[in-house]
This record gives sequence, C-alpha cells and structure tokens, in this order.
Amino acid sequence: MQKVIIIGNCGSGKTTFAKKLGQKTGLPIIHPDRAYWHGSWQTRDRDAFDAALQQALDKPCWIMDGNYHRTLPYRLEHCDTVFFFDLPTITCLWGITRRVIANYGRTRPDMGGNCPERFDRNKWALYRNVFLFNRQHREQYLTLLKGATGVNVTVFRNRKQAERFLDSL
Repeated sequence: MQKVIIIGNCGSGKTTFAKKLGQKTGLPIIHPDRAYWHGSWQTRDRDAFDAALQQALDKPCWIMDGNYHRTLPYRLEHCDTVFFFDLPTITCLWGITRRVIANYGRTRPDMGGNCPERFDRNKWALYRNVFLFNRQHREQYLTLLKGATGVNVTVFRNRKQAERFLDSL
C-alpha cells in the first residue's frame, strides 16, 4: 500500500479516513480539492488542475481522497489500493451537515483557496449531488473497480468497517 485512492460520496468520511490512514502508515496525504479550489470558491481551469494532479500522481507514495469522476479511470492506473466508501445516502447527508456545522465560517485544511463552510445555494447544490450520487455514480464506480487490475480494492458499507480496518493496522 503505497499509492492509495479513497473515493465515495461527499460526507462519507473519505478525508477523515485519509487522515487516520496517513497517521497509521506515514504516507503523505494529497487532497485534490487543494488543487481544484482557489480564491473564493473559484475553480481552477482543467489544464491547471490536471497538471497539479499529474504532479501528485508522479510522487512515489501518497494517499489521495476525493472523486473527481473525470479523472478516476486515470488515477486507477496509478494506484495500488482503493478504498470505496459505499455508504447509504442518509449517512452522507448527515456527514456533510456535521462538517458544515463543525467548520462553519472557516476553510477546511483539505480545501484550497478561501472556501469557508456555510449554508448557501452552493451547499444546497452539494446536498442535491449527495442525494443523487448512488443513482448516478455508484454502479460506474463499482464497474471501474472490478476492472482495475493489480489494484487492491476494499469497499466499506459503513464507517465502523473503516474504523475496524484502521484498528487492524
């Protein structure tokens, strides 16, 4: 386990798991959100994001949390381990609600730019995306993971499974 991707719905616990896994393994954590977001909730252009992502993938070892659907097939070619948080939608909706409340008005350390957590129209769009994730992306992710050769895939159906995995290290 040297190049790890952690994927799943927003609010599923990817970043929390990445931090704990990084503490246990000593592997550096790469948050693609830092490359994607800048300014005040502004996104980088595709070429700049792709260049930053490539630079991260070229490193000898890492833990990378986040989906970025467009880049997932490419990132799967560069990793040896994937953790997929396949959690119920309600769990993820609660997860992002807790995250906003806990970090309200502040930019999380895993984010780039000046992107403070708040409840606004963008957050409601995020809730919509979380609500639709399992319908729109779950099967695609599972299919991609089945086809990933040479990659150790672990699917967590709840957070307790993830915690037990970390405890086993």
